Amino acid sequence: MNWDQVEGKWEQVKGRFKQKWGKLTDDDLAQVKGRRDELVGKIQERHGDSREAAERAVDELIEHI
Repeated sequence: MNWDQVEGKWEQVKGRFKQKWGKLTDDDLAQVKGRRDELVGKIQERHGDSREAAERAVDELIEHI
């Protein structure tokens, strides 16, 4: 799945992100609304991951959806 598809199906896929990054809140995911850069920023903020690690993990998860 590419990122355009993720944005279009955000309501269906956001649960996968919450499963992987449990510290993300429903409000965080509502604010992100499928925008990759904002999602990566929230993961950094909540989990303390580096930007590169968060981007890599997000991309890997997207590949398996």
